[in-house]
Parts: sequence; C-alpha cells; structure tokens
Amino acid sequence: MDRREFLKQCLTLGALGAVSRICPAFAGMEVPALKTGKTAKTVIELWIWGGPCQLESFDPKPKADRNYNGGRGQIPTNVDGIFLSEYMKELAKVADKFSIIRSMTHPFAGHETATYLMQTGRKPGGGITYPAIGALLAMMNNGNVKHHLPPYVALTTNKGRFAECGFLGDRYAPFATGGNPGAAKFLVDGYTPAGGVSLKDMKRRFGLLNDLDTFGFEMKGHPELAEYEKAGEEAKAVLFGKAAEIFDLTKEPEEMRLRYGKNKFGQSCLCARRLVEAGVPYITINASGWDTHKRHFETLDRIAPDMDRAVAALIGDLSERGLLDQTLIWWSGEFGRTPKVDWDPPWQGGRNHYCRCFSAMVAGGGFAGGKVVGASDETASNVVSRPVTPVDLLGSIYERCGIDPSAMFPTNPIGLKAPILPDADPKTRLREIYL
Repeated sequence: MDRREFLKQCLTLGALGAVSRICPAFAGMEVPALKTGKTAKTVIELWIWGGPCQLESFDPKPKADRNYNGGRGQIPTNVDGIFLSEYMKELAKVADKFSIIRSMTHPFAGHETATYLMQTGRKPGGGITYPAIGALLAMMNNGNVKHHLPPYVALTTNKGRFAECGFLGDRYAPFATGGNPGAAKFLVDGYTPAGGVSLKDMKRRFGLLNDLDTFGFEMKGHPELAEYEKAGEEAKAVLFGKAAEIFDLTKEPEEMRLRYGKNKFGQSCLCARRLVEAGVPYITINASGWDTHKRHFETLDRIAPDMDRAVAALIGDLSERGLLDQTLIWWSGEFGRTPKVDWDPPWQGGRNHYCRCFSAMVAGGGFAGGKVVGASDETASNVVSRPVTPVDLLGSIYERCGIDPSAMFPTNPIGLKAPILPDADPKTRLREIYL
C-alpha cells in the first residue's frame, strides 16, 4: 500500500462504513403500484422478542388460581370493561387509543419457525425464504424517506432468527443501529463517527484528504473513481446532515426523555417517534429479555415497567402530535407463554413457549382504539372466539398501509410469482376494529 492509498484508507473508511452501502441502495427505487388508498405511512413494530405472556400483559385472569396467574391481578383501564395486567399501569391510561387481540394462534412453538410465520405469514420450508413484512413495506414505501435514512430501521439489533429481507436481497434488510439509545451518546453504526472522533475532526480529515488527493484530481471522470467519490459524498451527507441529528436524542427536552424512560427500550421508542417524523416507513424495536423460562415474575418485575411506560408514552406522544392516525403500532412476540406456571427447580416459577393462544396489540394507522378482538378461556389456554392467525394480522396491517395482501409480489430478484400472503381471506382480517 503506497502513501496515497494509506491516507485514503485511514481518513475515509470509518466514515463510509455502513452508510455508503445502505443509503444509495434505496435511492430511486420504483414503488410498485399496489396501493389502495393508503392510511398508515409508517409502521412501528414493537417486537417483544422471546414471547411475552398473555396473562401478564393484555389478557389477565384474576379468577384463575396462583398456578396460572402467579398471584398477579388486573387493573381497570380508561375504557369501561377492559382490564389489563397489573404490570401495565401506564398503558391502562391510554387503552382508548389501542385495540387488543386476545385470540392469536398458530402451530409453532420454536422461536425460529414462529418468528418466520409471524413476520412472513408463511410456514417454513419449500426452499424459499420469503421477506418479512418490514422488508416488503420498506421496498414499497421508501419514497417518503428524508435525510439519507434507510426505509427499514431496527432499534437496536436485528431479530436474528432468519434473513428478514428474504429473496428481495440485502438492500431490503433492516438497518440495525447498534448502540444504546439510553446511553449518554447514542452511537449509531455509520451515522456516528467511531472511536470518539468529533464531527469537527471528521470534517478536518475530509479536508486533508481532499488537499492530498492529487490522484483523484488527475483521474477525475474515471467511472470507478466516480463511484468512490459518490460514496464519500453520501457518507459526508449522512455524518454532517440531518440524518445523524435524528438519532441525537439530546436534542429532545429532558422532560420528554424522562416521559419515555431513560433506558434502552424507552429511548428506542423516543427515537422511533423521531424516525416517524423523518418519514421512515418501517421501524422495529426488538425488545429482548422476554423468554422467561426461569423466574418469570422476577424478570417481569424488572423489565415490564420500562416497556409499559415507554409504549404508553409513544402512543400518547404520537397522538398529541397528530401522528397516530398515520402511524400504525403493533405489539407482539412470536408466541405467548404457557398458562400454567412451572414452580419446580430449575424453573422456579417459569413459563415456557406457548403458541395455541396469545395476545397482540395494535394502535393507530386506521385501527380503532378501546376494542378487544377474540377471547380465551378462563386460564388463557385456548381460544374460545374469533381466532386470529398471523396471516390475518399481517393482512390487516398490509391493508391499513394501503396494500392488497392478496396481490402478487412486485418484480423481485428471483422472478417469483406468488401472492404477498397465502390464503389472504378478506373475511378474516380485523375489519371490526378498522376506523
């Protein structure tokens, strides 16, 4: 490596990073003509990674004995007749702004297979990996994105269960921010200079690179060099433009940051609201820690208050800003937890995977608030009315985004001709809670 090449590597690679790969990849994509009167412009997916328990969230069973409810009770909401788990004190105050699905059901109790089904509407197998809903909506709705932001953002990690972009390819994979929004400085991969380098120092480095780059001057117009320079300009636009500011949560009033909770999940929700304002069509917050095989209640005592506070703040904040009608929020995991508590060692009050009956929540984006869909039995073990499958839920979300889920996939790399969702029967969509 000669001196000039060494300088190029040292001065620019850290800045180019993920940004030069992500931003241009989505530029100028043609939006397939599948829209049918769009309602939601953005979807925020609150993925409660691992499987949240239906009884300790949206389907409490206070009349069941301790072997099922663990001695936990329910609390009233601001909607007459709707009760939530005592772990959801803040969400109970905004129940008029969301609807509950108490009859989710599917056949898979493994994380990978259940996640794939909940995200794609398809059973695994057949040699094809279908794209998750986030990748497809990112492809279709990327025209509204501002400030060199990707159309599919994951706060702060990917799910990791399967390649969410599927056969659409890496350009539609979620951009995982990394970092911790609750830290003093939210370090976002590709948007924040690495190694503690300030923006002032980064600008100085770019200036030094330009001064030393006689090779670039001599070869100006060469196609390969043009691509290199284009990537550099994209990186500079990201680092020094509005995009990096979206992730700078210190620009929010301290009162607002406290409202969401100054922790990783809370500040992820606050960042999601800022991404909504920037026109990002699909945002996932992957909340870990909910795979509570052991010491279930002790774990919830620790993590549930942060989730409850942040989600209530997000719903309230979007509503106050007039953004909830155009922002669809869905809260779910890949399944629920076993209704019967396992008190024996080594579980010590744990709950295992359970897919036969679990809960989800939807808000905004054309969904009504203050409603309940379906019902479970006295222990939340079985669905007793209005079963809702992943296809039913995903089909409703697509429809609320103005996309016909029975339409064929748009042009794709493998030339697949198949409907966006299989067996997408309009009769099973959640139209009873549409506005």
